[in-house]
Amino acid sequence: MIRSSQSGAEKNRDRIVIGKAGAPHGVHGELRIIPLTDFPERFQALKEVYVGSELMEVEDCWYHKQFVILKLRQCPDREAAAELTGRLLYVDKADAMPLAEGEYYTFDIIGLEVFDMEGSSLGHVTEVLKTGSNDVYVVSQKGQAKQLLVPALKTVVREINLPEGKMTVDLLEEA
Repeated sequence: MIRSSQSGAEKNRDRIVIGKAGAPHGVHGELRIIPLTDFPERFQALKEVYVGSELMEVEDCWYHKQFVILKLRQCPDREAAAELTGRLLYVDKADAMPLAEGEYYTFDIIGLEVFDMEGSSLGHVTEVLKTGSNDVYVVSQKGQAKQLLVPALKTVVREINLPEGKMTVDLLEEA
């Protein structure tokens, strides 16, 4: 099973996205955050968070409707909070929420080289589609427009080896 938490831009490769700054909330510098994590409760324990590339201190946190409201020390008023609108919020990958065995973050799966059972390379995972029933890995080869769709099922995905950066799949023959 995959938990969604996307990696950031190249400069934020060692960080994971947990939210996006929305409009200011109130007049005292609070910021409305759209959670982009499967673990919205993580905001409650934050002491600091990267907003874009800036590390900021969290003074307070609470929840309002579908949003997380953060009060950052660096935002004393509504105008300062408004300047952050649209920026992504990151935490270090080392602070990622722990997952159960057999669960992976999307950012861990994207980029893996995919091999068939005979050891032939099929390409690299370029995207993870959330279908509701199970995820689907989009596998692409450089220079080829055709993509391979691999269902994230134990009967198909036989091994994921993150340290080696590879995935082994058993694709059924078409009848």
